[in-house]
Amino acid sequence: MTASDRADLVVDLARMSSRGLAVAGGKAANLGELLRAGFPVPPGFVITTAAYDQVVQNNSLHDAIVSAVSPGGGASVRVRFETATIPPDIERAILDAYRRLGEGPVAVRSSATAEDLPEAAFAGQQETFLGIVDEKGLLDAVRCCWASLWSDRAISYRERQGLADTPVKLAVIVQRLVPADAAGVMFTANPVTGARDESIIDASTGLGEAVVSGIVTPDHFVLHNTRHRWQIVERQRGRREIEVRPRAGGGIEHVTG
Repeated sequence: MTASDRADLVVDLARMSSRGLAVAGGKAANLGELLRAGFPVPPGFVITTAAYDQVVQNNSLHDAIVSAVSPGGGASVRVRFETATIPPDIERAILDAYRRLGEGPVAVRSSATAEDLPEAAFAGQQETFLGIVDEKGLLDAVRCCWASLWSDRAISYRERQGLADTPVKLAVIVQRLVPADAAGVMFTANPVTGARDESIIDASTGLGEAVVSGIVTPDHFVLHNTRHRWQIVERQRGRREIEVRPRAGGGIEHVTG
């Protein structure tokens, strides 16, 4: 495999855009758009769907994937992805990109091609792994992200959205992990009413994983835009039952109190 071929397997996040949905999945494509717009997105890279395809081919996973679309059929393919052999050129490309990021923990995030679509968000359907600090942990997390495309939850969600027969693949994002004091989610339009002049923020102390996984009651803010000026029109204090924090030696911990 040439250096050019390896470049197609692992791509810098800054090169992504909305045109890259089939290569990088919805999450990575949208992160690329944020970078292009000048937002401070943590640096990272994308293990593309071309790498996913090669792992499927080299590990003879096609028939298992076909079987996985039936109810309860995902368990076998998940196990096979979790123990799959990553071809040497793909492994080398992943580790080279990881070393270029420098020292420090990273987040390993799933980015499916049927994700962040106008008609289906797929939020939380595939796995994310936080606080990865070594090469073996990185490769294991990448395998588990691939496997999570075939969890019973993800398969059922695609079926409910009428996408059960739509070919789906998974790219993986590796990003520098920000040790946030507080984090959360912002909706640039009201997700309940669809109002474009309102933004909603749900946030809590620690990493945003506590909010997106639903294990904490977050602080809730509604902002309204009047004549290009934003004002907080609603504010609810959360309970902050748990903080998710990075551990010094890698991984994360849940802290209460």
